[in-house]
Amino acid sequence: MTTLLRSFFLPLNGLRLLLSPGLRKYVVVPLLVNILIFSLTAWIGAHYFDRFIAWALPGESWLHYLEWLLWPLFVIAYLLVAFYSFTIVANLIASPFNGILAARVEEKITGRLPEESPTGIMAEILPAVAGEIGKILHFVKLAIPVLILMVIPGVNAIGSALWIVLGFWFLTIEYIDYPMGNHQIRPREQRRRLRKHPFHSWAFGAGANLLMMIPVLNFAAMPATVAGATRLWLDLYSKDGQ
Repeated sequence: MTTLLRSFFLPLNGLRLLLSPGLRKYVVVPLLVNILIFSLTAWIGAHYFDRFIAWALPGESWLHYLEWLLWPLFVIAYLLVAFYSFTIVANLIASPFNGILAARVEEKITGRLPEESPTGIMAEILPAVAGEIGKILHFVKLAIPVLILMVIPGVNAIGSALWIVLGFWFLTIEYIDYPMGNHQIRPREQRRRLRKHPFHSWAFGAGANLLMMIPVLNFAAMPATVAGATRLWLDLYSKDGQ
């Protein structure tokens, strides 16, 4: 339980790492991208929130009588849809910088850079964008059956619960890729290691999601979670090579 709580709080602890001397300059671009995309996503999400709730809990549906119980579930599912959309776009733009940030965080913790750490922004752009597209495709493959459940009346509550769990998994995959990628660990191997400790993966993703929901701190969620994922890699997943 203690290690699960540690995994959950690592994204928040990443904020402290970002304030360390020598790391601040690597945070500027991810932070600016985060602020811009998050603000836009929050505005769009607020605009369509009422329509989503009216669709998920229509007055003529039998689910309407359970509104007091299901409303929080649908709200969380809606917020996660917004946050995943935000995460995908923000990381697609900032991915070259996130790889460099993960390498510098690892150097700060261990005293040495990864052997295959990024050497510059220009060299990182194409591999980083290609990696983000691969993560998006993996997420879409898992999300389609869950989204189908979410649009079927009567079972959309089950779909919403599965969506929350899937979202935690996706956030961990999204951010652990940066420190693992710096060690040339391919996506299939990354997911294999994550599946060896599924509860830690979900706990970290839940912590990342919480950070995204805290006003003001959410602007630093992306670089903080990159830092937290680097710590998670060093503490847990780097030991699963065999």
